[in-house]
Amino acid sequence: KYLRCDPEEHNVLLTEPPMNSPDNREQTAEIMFETFNVAGLHIGVQAVLALYGHLYGQDPSMAASMPALTGTVIDAGDGVTHIVPVADGFVIGSCIKEIPLAGKDVTQFIVDMLRDRQEPIPPECRLEAATTIKEKHAYIAKDLVKEFKKYDENSSKIKVLEGNKPRSQEKWSIEIGHERFLAPEIFFNPEIFSERVTTPLPNLVDQCIQSSPIDYRRKLYENVVLSGGSTMFERFPERLQRDIKGIVDARLQRAFDKSGSKPSDISVKVSSSSKQRYAVWFGGSVFSMGPLFKHVLHTKAQYEEIGPNIARSNALSAALGA
Repeated sequence: KYLRCDPEEHNVLLTEPPMNSPDNREQTAEIMFETFNVAGLHIGVQAVLALYGHLYGQDPSMAASMPALTGTVIDAGDGVTHIVPVADGFVIGSCIKEIPLAGKDVTQFIVDMLRDRQEPIPPECRLEAATTIKEKHAYIAKDLVKEFKKYDENSSKIKVLEGNKPRSQEKWSIEIGHERFLAPEIFFNPEIFSERVTTPLPNLVDQCIQSSPIDYRRKLYENVVLSGGSTMFERFPERLQRDIKGIVDARLQRAFDKSGSKPSDISVKVSSSSKQRYAVWFGGSVFSMGPLFKHVLHTKAQYEEIGPNIARSNALSAALGA
């Protein structure tokens, strides 16, 4: 009704979060085949689709000839941030890391700072104003101390946000200062916002890769891909790459000091794109138009023969890792 198409005439691609249970996959397949009677179904892992879109987005036909899908996906949305290692198209489930900080926490931190500063903003407008500050004015600072000094020395960095009260339409205005760079800083110094989260995002990425099979670690460092709206802050990829590189170099230096032989350098690359806000959707779109899609579908005939168990396997991972 709402899509204005007959599902019986189309194949369907759905996405799932990391570590989705097989029972959920079976239930999803049952709904799609029994209720909507779709012609074919594929359930793809969000991180794999984001990585697929990043590597093959320019030309989906290259997927058949390019190297297998390997990389680390950082998916930061509104509620939670996942770090997902993908090796040859397979998600390394035991190495997935999660940090309970994401977009809504950045917004809440801005709300808290505005309230603590007693800015003259109506309570009913505070959340909307914080969202506007996050999406239009926030950025990542290279160095917090230097950034504070810049604001002290240059008043032009302080912005003004204006709005109207919803009922009376009375105008209000506030000044936006340190919130611009302190809010997204929770990804790199989470202790400034939450007592329950103490591990910065770069350290968590390093832990994720270090817990992965040793043969894939260099590739995982060399292909860190960003996904989700909370990775769109200005200078986010540069800061993340710098901090991860610093952790890696410090480990190599300790190994050199202990053994006396210098280990080979490890390259760290964090990639961003204009489509990273919708990286999963874009990757799914590219994949569904590519040559592999028809080979990984579970068809209606297969479902009727085998049953919901057919959804437990992920043919995309096998196809990409082949």
